[in-house]
Amino acid sequence: AGALRDDPLIALPAPPAEQADWRIDPVPAPEAYGAGVAAAVERLRGGELSKVVLARTLELSAEQPLDLPAILQRLARRDPGGYTFAVPSGGGRTLVGASPELLLSRRGTAVLANPLAGSVPRGEDLGEDVRRAAALLESPKDLHEHAVVVDAIREALAPYCRTLEVPERPTLVRTAAMWHLATTIRGELADPAVSALELACALHPTPAVCGTPTDVARRVIGEVEPFDRGLYTGMVGWEDATGDGEWVVTIRCAEAEGRTLRVYAGAGVVEQSRPEAELAETSAKFRTFLDAAGVAR
Repeated sequence: AGALRDDPLIALPAPPAEQADWRIDPVPAPEAYGAGVAAAVERLRGGELSKVVLARTLELSAEQPLDLPAILQRLARRDPGGYTFAVPSGGGRTLVGASPELLLSRRGTAVLANPLAGSVPRGEDLGEDVRRAAALLESPKDLHEHAVVVDAIREALAPYCRTLEVPERPTLVRTAAMWHLATTIRGELADPAVSALELACALHPTPAVCGTPTDVARRVIGEVEPFDRGLYTGMVGWEDATGDGEWVVTIRCAEAEGRTLRVYAGAGVVEQSRPEAELAETSAKFRTFLDAAGVAR
């Protein structure tokens, strides 16, 4: 289908979700997640690594079967500027979500990446919302977290590109639940035979979903997170026969199976991170999916 942002019917709201009686099991428990963040901060301060992304999940189960088409419609209409997807993930499961983050697109020799890193939940009223957005743009902690990601993507794309444009400062991207720092990176391929998928694989995993150095961050994630991420923080997208394509990071997503959903959310942890702030950030990120599924606040 064409881009939802170009569809005039996108202004019409999706039918509201029925409030189902969900059982919710957090993995890990909130206090365990906070302890994991605190332990990671100590390792960061010790110089072992400079950033790590730690995630948690909610395991949801309902008495009635899931209505995935309805959930997908609500996700799409909640954030029509994002990238909504539903793809089989094996074993009767479906990966469904609405990612705000473009990993990479290629059109001819034109390359575009739009990394997001550094986030804050939206405010409840306009004044608070604007204040949070302005504070995010000036936050040393979030600007550092974002710069780590931008530098990694610049370094990964440089060998493939004849020219590369990287803005000095990030801008803001908003979803229904979050404000994010974002940088639009543009490049011109030196070799037009390099495909979108090859470029996306060269970028993945970025520090926005793993950390840096990558190998150390991946090891820390394996030690701290008590679950397998599966397809979460992978990439989903398309490519045509010419090598053009578009790949997005699989965040704001869940795996659905029968009457169950496993919803994922993560937060970037740096030296200045506080466990309570990262817990609040992941809770806000969960809302994208919980609202679409009809889980009461």
